[in-house]
Amino acid sequence: MKAENFAARNLSMLMDFYELTMANGYFESGEKDTIAVFDMFFRNIPDRGGFAIFAGLEQLIGYMQNLRFDEEDIAYLRGRGMFSEEFLQYLANFQFSCDVWAVPEGTPVFPNEPLVVVRGPVIQAQLLETMLLLTLNHQSLIATKANRIARAARGRAVMEFGSRRAQGFDGAIYGARAAFIGGCSSTACTISDMLFGVPAVGTMAHSWVLTFDSEYEAFKTYAEIYPGNCTLLVDTYNVLKSGMPNAIRVFDEVVVPKGFRPKGVRIDSGDIAYLSKRMRKMLDDAGYQDVAIVASNSLDEYIINELWDQGAQVDQFGVGESLITSRSNPVFGGVYKIAATVKNGEYEAKIKVSESIEKITTPCFKTLYRLYEKDTGKAIADYVALFDEEIDESQPLTIFDPIATWKKQELTGYTAQKLLCPIFEQGRLVYQCPELRQVQDYCRQQVDTLWDEMKRFEFPHRYYVDLSDRLWTVKRELLDQVPQ
Repeated sequence: MKAENFAARNLSMLMDFYELTMANGYFESGEKDTIAVFDMFFRNIPDRGGFAIFAGLEQLIGYMQNLRFDEEDIAYLRGRGMFSEEFLQYLANFQFSCDVWAVPEGTPVFPNEPLVVVRGPVIQAQLLETMLLLTLNHQSLIATKANRIARAARGRAVMEFGSRRAQGFDGAIYGARAAFIGGCSSTACTISDMLFGVPAVGTMAHSWVLTFDSEYEAFKTYAEIYPGNCTLLVDTYNVLKSGMPNAIRVFDEVVVPKGFRPKGVRIDSGDIAYLSKRMRKMLDDAGYQDVAIVASNSLDEYIINELWDQGAQVDQFGVGESLITSRSNPVFGGVYKIAATVKNGEYEAKIKVSESIEKITTPCFKTLYRLYEKDTGKAIADYVALFDEEIDESQPLTIFDPIATWKKQELTGYTAQKLLCPIFEQGRLVYQCPELRQVQDYCRQQVDTLWDEMKRFEFPHRYYVDLSDRLWTVKRELLDQVPQ
């Protein structure tokens, strides 16, 4: 596996310009050493789903480890004529020193809960904003979409086929990684296999078939070169009258005599439900019950569900543009907001107030618990608390909806798990990123802890993210102090 080289690719200037103007302002106003706490969270689940999948942490870690400003960066900023020489010298000697906590990649997550918490000098915490959001928003969006599609496939393999439709090369590379976390089995993107170990797959395009004098010659040549991995694209001319008969002929004449079994046949057009049923019968009648039918062609979770309703006989799905762009809902919408500062050794809670209720932030330095039923292992609710709050599982716990506060539930027979893990301590990495396949397995296991009602594509059950009494009290007091 080829490792990503964050050190060689300096992305430190990939930030909104206001982060630099604020950083210079903090420096000039004497606030550069003020300790601040920022939270990353999101407000709405894509596609009105029941949950999202958190992804992108490994790339964020790589960025934080290599955050630096080189001579070219400093020269550019000096040329803008807006920044003091003292501030520029600070950037030239930049040393990352923040504490960072995050939920593990692959975790199902919900709106308005802290997924990443950053504590450190306000300049440093502020400078992280753009890359933190860019990285986590993109991969979380694609992982969430991939998980929806993988669940629609009902155990059949889903291959990510979207590189040519992605928004730029990083969209293709990291999108394939996120899609694997969400549940895809493989990708068409070769470099994602090199970098991350996402299995790269692929056989032929219609151009291969059209290069030869006949479809049969195209299939025969391919099978002779790849007898142990022979999947043929059968819809260049006519699936049932040409493609399938020629494929079966080549399987009989080339693949089997060489001592192999053919892998599959693929269609990328036409009525997939109708064609797949006819193709299955033709393969079975020819003795190829083990040969897979692979379908692509602008699929998404809704189309795949409809294919099952129509009795489709598909064993594997290739999903492209709808997955790699999350076409139906292409914005994740994560935000990064200040929650507290430290003054005279004490945390001072900060809250952003808005006329839109959903944009009012939750203040304070916080932690995040997930509560599970002991008997079933199913997740009950998430519980946001002050960072030093501990839950005594031997005692009943009352949770309530922070919006509709009269909705309360007393829990007994539960377990509480902290979701936020230490990532950096004073700029020193203390977290070991798991292998990508471990992340995928973890994601699958965690999704299994959610009730089936939350996995519906239409009107899923709402999962509650509740605030502790102490945290809610602070939030209410701050809201009461807002000038009318």
